[in-house]
Amino acid sequence: MSGLFITFEGCEGSGKSTHAEKIYQCLIKKGFPVLLTHEPGGTKISDKIRELLLTNDDSKILNNLVPNAELMLYLASRSQHVEELIIPSLKKGKIILCDRFSDATVAYQGYGRGLDIEMLKTMNSFISYNIKPDYTILLDIDAKLGIDRSRRMDKTYASSGELDRMESQGLRFHRHVRQGYLEIAKDDPDRIHVFDSSKNIKETYDQIEEFLLKIIENHK
Repeated sequence: MSGLFITFEGCEGSGKSTHAEKIYQCLIKKGFPVLLTHEPGGTKISDKIRELLLTNDDSKILNNLVPNAELMLYLASRSQHVEELIIPSLKKGKIILCDRFSDATVAYQGYGRGLDIEMLKTMNSFISYNIKPDYTILLDIDAKLGIDRSRRMDKTYASSGELDRMESQGLRFHRHVRQGYLEIAKDDPDRIHVFDSSKNIKETYDQIEEFLLKIIENHK
C-alpha cells in the first residue's frame, strides 16, 4: 500500500482534532498503518514553535508578533515536520492523518491576516517540497459558535475557560478565516470535502468515517 496523506482543517472549535483522533482510533482497530500528527508541531522542534505561537501570554509580549514573523514561525514548524516525519512516513506507506497543514496558512495568514495569498501558496510549496494532501476534511462551523465551543475545551496553552493566542483573535478575524476555508474548498473540490460540524458530533463523525473508509479501501 502506498502512503496516503489526509488532513483535517477548520476554524477554532470546529472539532477537527476530535474527529482526527476518532478516525485514527478507527483505523488502528482495523489494522491500517496509520500515523496521527498535527500542525503547528508534530516533532520536538516543531512543538517548541507551537508553544510559542499558541501560548496565551499574560505579559502580552506576543501581542506584538507581526504577521510576517508569525508566518515564518508556522513555516519553520512545517518545514521540520515535513522532512522529519511526513516524508519518511509516506515512503513507508503509512496513512497520515494531520490536524492542519498548508490550507491553514492560507486561511489564517492569508484571509485572516491579509497576507498575499499567491505568495503564501508559493512558500507552502517550497517548504513542503510540493507535497499536498490527497484528501482534506474541512469541518465548517459558524465562527462565533466555534469560539464559544473553544472556551469550554481543555487547553494546553491557556487556562481553563480561556482562549489560546490564536483563538483569542477578534471575531472578525475568525470570520475571515472561515470564509477563506470555504473559498479554498470551492477552488479545490476534488481534494477538499466539507462537513457541517455544527451538528451532533456522532452524526458528523459517522459521515466522515463512511467517506474516508471508502477512500482507504479503494487505495489498497
